[in-house]
Amino acid sequence: KELWTLVEHDMFRESVRKFYQDEVVPYHDQWEADGQVSREVWLKAGEMGLLGVNTSADHGGIGGDWLSAAIVHEEQGYINCSGPGFALHSDIVMPYITKYGTPEQIEKYIPDMTAGKKIGAIAMTEPGAGSDLQGVRTFAKRDGDDWVLNGSKVFITNGWMADVVIVVAITDKDAKSAAHGISLFIVDGDNPGFIKGKKLKKMGLKAQDTAELFFEDCRLPSSALLGGKAGLNAGFYQLMQELPQERLLISNLCMAACEFMFEETRDYVKQRKAFGKTLSKLQTIKHKLAEIKTETAVARAFVDRCNDLHNQRKLDTSTASMAKYYVTDLNNTVAYRCVQLHGGWGYMWEYPICKAYVDARVQPIYGGSNEIMKELISRDIIMDV
Repeated sequence: KELWTLVEHDMFRESVRKFYQDEVVPYHDQWEADGQVSREVWLKAGEMGLLGVNTSADHGGIGGDWLSAAIVHEEQGYINCSGPGFALHSDIVMPYITKYGTPEQIEKYIPDMTAGKKIGAIAMTEPGAGSDLQGVRTFAKRDGDDWVLNGSKVFITNGWMADVVIVVAITDKDAKSAAHGISLFIVDGDNPGFIKGKKLKKMGLKAQDTAELFFEDCRLPSSALLGGKAGLNAGFYQLMQELPQERLLISNLCMAACEFMFEETRDYVKQRKAFGKTLSKLQTIKHKLAEIKTETAVARAFVDRCNDLHNQRKLDTSTASMAKYYVTDLNNTVAYRCVQLHGGWGYMWEYPICKAYVDARVQPIYGGSNEIMKELISRDIIMDV
């Protein structure tokens, strides 16, 4: 992928910002009520070149660098509209296909995913297996030239609307460890035996469709195995290679959310009056804003550094884990403080800060819990010693 110039990034950011303002902000309240965004916004995002930004043009993507993809993440965070699952679709699901898929798989899926005609999801989490991927129980068994998939997944983002799902499954129960017996499959949304459960009602991310998925004797052709024969029992390796990017993506969204909340709260305290003066004239309020501003600026410097490293393909697992753990925790800290500074109004749903608060809570949980992030970081520290 070519590295874009600063001017190209700035021009792209303006177009992304305009898209979100015109095509997402006016409809987001309705999408929250519906529990999902519209199909139309996906198609419009595809037309605008917002999907598959970091995917090679040779594979049917836009051909931008990682920083251009990060712009899409950030601008969504800046509008406080968490519904569209563009980031997961473009920068989590699509890379599995482009990096590990066969030429036939790439040709079948990537152009339509770039155009927004097919929506992608990834199904890792199960009722009994979250951050512990080696605890997966969904099983794919050979039957002639086919595979038969059985199991269930839960908390799947884009799950209800998905046309393409990357499914993590056990393919060798006798492997020397679970990690050596996992494969990834590409399952079409209309595949017989693939059943979408109900949309889950969540504390936050209310416009983002999240679903249970069930596979009941779901028959798949051999061509559904990601990467073909080379992908058999290679799923755990593939997952480990891609998870740092997922964690940086989450950091980007949370970093932008922190900056949004700060600006929203600063504007509020500058016009809200108490004790005969605006809140912004009270020393305690000013000091609290100073704390938020400082902590956010420090985190921004680190996240920008991580994005630069990833743009050069130099971001390691430990550093990505630091970003994910630190910024998602900060997101919750900033959300708590900003709601407090809004007083009772911060508890009202029509205030943006309330929505930002509930959206923040899941960030330290998904993409690998922050407890797991600390384990990965500490493991790297001990190995270095």
